[in-house]
Amino acid sequence: MVKKIFNLLIITLLASSVDLCAADFAAPIVPNSETVFSVLDTSKQDTVKKTGTKSVKKERSWGNKKVTFENFDQSYARAMKYYNNQLFLSAAGLFEELYPLSLGTPRADTILFLFAHCYYMNGDYNMAAFHFRDYVRRYPSTKRTEEAFYYCVSAIYKTSPDYSLDQSSTEYAIEEIKAFIQAYPNNDHIEECNTMLDDLRVKLARKDLEILKLYYNTDRFEACQIAAKNFFNTYSYSPLMPEAVYYLVLNNYEYAKKSVEKKKEERYKACLDACKRMELNHPDSKYFKETNKIAQDVQKILNKYNQK
Repeated sequence: MVKKIFNLLIITLLASSVDLCAADFAAPIVPNSETVFSVLDTSKQDTVKKTGTKSVKKERSWGNKKVTFENFDQSYARAMKYYNNQLFLSAAGLFEELYPLSLGTPRADTILFLFAHCYYMNGDYNMAAFHFRDYVRRYPSTKRTEEAFYYCVSAIYKTSPDYSLDQSSTEYAIEEIKAFIQAYPNNDHIEECNTMLDDLRVKLARKDLEILKLYYNTDRFEACQIAAKNFFNTYSYSPLMPEAVYYLVLNNYEYAKKSVEKKKEERYKACLDACKRMELNHPDSKYFKETNKIAQDVQKILNKYNQK
């Protein structure tokens, strides 16, 4: 009996122990205060880092902020400071933003003029010509219109390429300079405009002269004669005229020598005519001595034909 009671007591104690162990295993794990603080602190650090990055971006954005009506005066003052200090690229960037906001105000024409002038001074003549032309179109009667027109034609003149390239820009520049002189016949730049015209015309003449010389050098004698005739008609007062006559003399001389016998006399006469043109019109040119020698030789040849 005592033994049964003892066994029952042991079983009861073991069951209680098992329940306690099960209860401990099922209990939730609660992190200590240090763990909670560490997690929260890491979150705060990330938040601070992100916030700090945003604040830096805002400062940079503010430093390069767009021009608005609110900061128009400050931006205009800064643009003028750049312009007066010859920082034309920086000034152009601000003037470009200022101009749309200035439309309808007294400052609009000033800003557009200075904007175009920045391009001119920076050597971007295509853009300068475009904006000065725009100024003349938009503001045809201001105190700056004449000057804008002058800068426009000056910029166009500066875009004229080397004579060996296509000369459409050169021809356009000539027409624009003529238009400026016609619009402002008493302008202060008249002498400079005439110099530009002379330079552009010489460039066109040089291109045509090089074509004439090419025909001669490749034995295209008749083409050279036609090119020379056109040159004389187009550039009668060109300083390149003596050189053109000289190559016509050489061309006709070679053409006569290489011709069939029945054509030689006629072609030697054409060569002598070219020599006489040099003698009458350009006796002081550096080519006269040589063409005169050719003329003497041709005359001897023609004398032989006359004796037959």
